[in-house]
Amino acid sequence: MLWSIAFDRLGVVVSDLYFVDPRPAEGQEGAERGVRLELRVFDREPLEGSIYSATPIRVDRPLWRVDLLESVDSAPGSLDRAHHHPRFAGWEPGRRVFVEELSAQPVGWLRERLADPAAVLVEAGENPATHAADIAALQAAAPLIAGTVEHLLAEVAAGRAGVAPDDAGDSVRASWL
Repeated sequence: MLWSIAFDRLGVVVSDLYFVDPRPAEGQEGAERGVRLELRVFDREPLEGSIYSATPIRVDRPLWRVDLLESVDSAPGSLDRAHHHPRFAGWEPGRRVFVEELSAQPVGWLRERLADPAAVLVEAGENPATHAADIAALQAAAPLIAGTVEHLLAEVAAGRAGVAPDDAGDSVRASWL
């Protein structure tokens, strides 16, 4: 499942996900499930037909990521592996940052971050001045985005999303993101 909302040049994508053995070297063995949110650059490609043709849209590079994850062996809703990546280097996420509030109150933490998108952009290494329209739009859409994340978390907890694929092997990443 993939949800997206785009503004001028930035947007947010949200998806459920399931990993098998995502980080065995970091002491986090075993499968994990949850919800991933990314702040991304969006781009409109030139029309490939008439003025009435569909607009090609590219969901481009990520700037910031929130992983609301839990080990499959834990109780649904534990979010014992929740973290965020304040910055990316191209397509690769930077360091994981574990924040207690992210596991305890994930939607509230997300609402706080989306209330100040300029601070998120600064932390991501972006100049907020180049994204003024996007900042205002992100702030206005924060309740919708948080509600989408809350809905997907409930779907994961109910076992309807973030589930293992039928052909799960030793290393699986089942997600749009």
